[in-house]
Amino acid sequence: MITLTNLVAAGAALLSGHHAFAAQLTRVDYPNNATSKPQMYIYVPDRVVSNPPLVVVIHSCQSSAQSYFQNSKIPWRTGSDRKGYITLWPSSPHSGTCWDVSSRQSLSHNGGGDSQAIANMISYAIQKYSVDAERVYLTGGSSGAMMGNVMAATYPELLKAVSIYSGVPAGCFVSASGGVDQWNNTCSGGQSRATPEQWGNVVRNMYPGYSGPRPKMQIWHGSADGTLAPANYQEIIKQWTNVFGVSQTPTSTLRNYPQANYQTDNYGENVQGIYATGVGHSVPANLTASEQWFGL
Repeated sequence: MITLTNLVAAGAALLSGHHAFAAQLTRVDYPNNATSKPQMYIYVPDRVVSNPPLVVVIHSCQSSAQSYFQNSKIPWRTGSDRKGYITLWPSSPHSGTCWDVSSRQSLSHNGGGDSQAIANMISYAIQKYSVDAERVYLTGGSSGAMMGNVMAATYPELLKAVSIYSGVPAGCFVSASGGVDQWNNTCSGGQSRATPEQWGNVVRNMYPGYSGPRPKMQIWHGSADGTLAPANYQEIIKQWTNVFGVSQTPTSTLRNYPQANYQTDNYGENVQGIYATGVGHSVPANLTASEQWFGL
């Protein structure tokens, strides 16, 4: 029912220039000493908590920060509006808009590639928006998931937790020629297999000598993925269980969780795998489960 009180309140809001959910995705110029020059976009909700957390949302191929932000299947704007955290949306500079997860520049700490540019965005957001540096999280799908694994390997000191959907192990797309943003059929087809220690060494070699904390890893994959073969799921599990020094045998399993036909396997406190039976590429983002993993 429309009442006089409602109308007066609405009119006052219009006159004062205030309305609900005025926040917009905004491009930001950031200090970037990397060779790669992706764009940075930020979303600051109308109501921001003090010392806000930051969620970095990395888009898939054939996308951009703007289109990923507008995608109804990507729920992070909703989460930001509800809970008052800030979201950061990098936008790839490459043709086809996939992320570079193949070159030595991007697969090395301070190597000058896409990973360093995204790290620069995170550092700038922490300073510019008074972000809590102990509550920085990252998520992404497909190419964004691949970059999420790379970021966890190359800049672990910046991230508290990662939730990636339909990716491959960090370093799996490495190019023998050193090319930037190269596709790797062997890896995408699930034929790149290695021991847990070998995969763990790939991570450790991206940031030699690093001995600090690492972000806890939540890995999602669909059993019917025809773009990045489901075999990549187990290779990622091998990689991160080795990095954290835990067994590949789950410490607990939840079937039909977080929804029907999904199985969640926990490998201690720092590695969680979620396998979606019958789901293709890519697994839909689950805001509730990812936020829970982040502690938001």
